[in-house]
Amino acid sequence: MKELKREFTVEAWDESELPEGDRALLKAAHAAALTAYAPYSNFRVGAAVRLASGEIVKGSNQENMAYPSGLCAERTAFFAAGSQFPNEKIQAAAVVTDREMASVDFSPCGGCRQVMLESEHRNGSPIRFLMQPGAGEVLVSKNVSQFLPLTFRLP
Repeated sequence: MKELKREFTVEAWDESELPEGDRALLKAAHAAALTAYAPYSNFRVGAAVRLASGEIVKGSNQENMAYPSGLCAERTAFFAAGSQFPNEKIQAAAVVTDREMASVDFSPCGGCRQVMLESEHRNGSPIRFLMQPGAGEVLVSKNVSQFLPLTFRLP
């Protein structure tokens, strides 16, 4: 038997210390959260992705009474970017909620992690990823692949 380990590292930033491009991405994600349709959970989430061209594509969670027919904010944004700009690479993404909570208690679900990972694989380059609950600290990852250490990927 052998033990396999993988390290997980994120940086904790104060929003005011982030580069301007990251602050703009967070602002777009917060604006997207305002468009969430979340009558069942009352948990509004917004996401934004920045493409290589500088274009920002937003998405928000969209719930449905026929659970699980809704869609998370991350998948909404990533799928919209892939559909509207199929030949552009995603450079960075941000996900936020308006709910105040500990930054380490807020992250994408497993389905979103798989979608983001596949986008990173298609890119052939890392996607910088930011997470922010409420007005709290921002967690920043240099890539999305570390969020799903055991991936589903066809050879």
